[in-house]
Amino acid sequence: MSRVSMFNSPLLLGFDQLERTLDRLAKNAEGYPPYNIEKIGENGLRITLAVAGFTTDDLTIELVENQLTVRGRQADESGRVFLHRGIAARQFQRAFMLADGIEVTGARLDNGLLAIELARPTPERRVRTIRIDGATGADGADNTIDITARRIGPR
Repeated sequence: MSRVSMFNSPLLLGFDQLERTLDRLAKNAEGYPPYNIEKIGENGLRITLAVAGFTTDDLTIELVENQLTVRGRQADESGRVFLHRGIAARQFQRAFMLADGIEVTGARLDNGLLAIELARPTPERRVRTIRIDGATGADGADNTIDITARRIGPR
């Protein structure tokens, strides 16, 4: 059975990359490990994952294009005998799609919580006036308008 695309409309041309991204994220919908995303200050974000029992050697964080991937894999402890094992020791992979321009500034593991710091740079806004070329007027004058640009907002 073929799958019907939600981007199948002729009005949504060129959205195939977005559709692939949504498909990839849907496959990553498992609930382990739980996480929080919080806003820190004006332009900061923090992703916090609950990774109890994992060490820094058990975790990897990769950023490929705009996809941030966190993987966890614990080494098998063959010498231990558990009468009850309620603490998950399974491997995991959790992916986050970052918007263009978001930068990963650091990561820290503290008390079973992995915090990944992100920064969203402030975009520089510009106002541009575009040059309009015109034909020579009846009086022989050149009817050209020049482009000027200026910055607005904080630097």
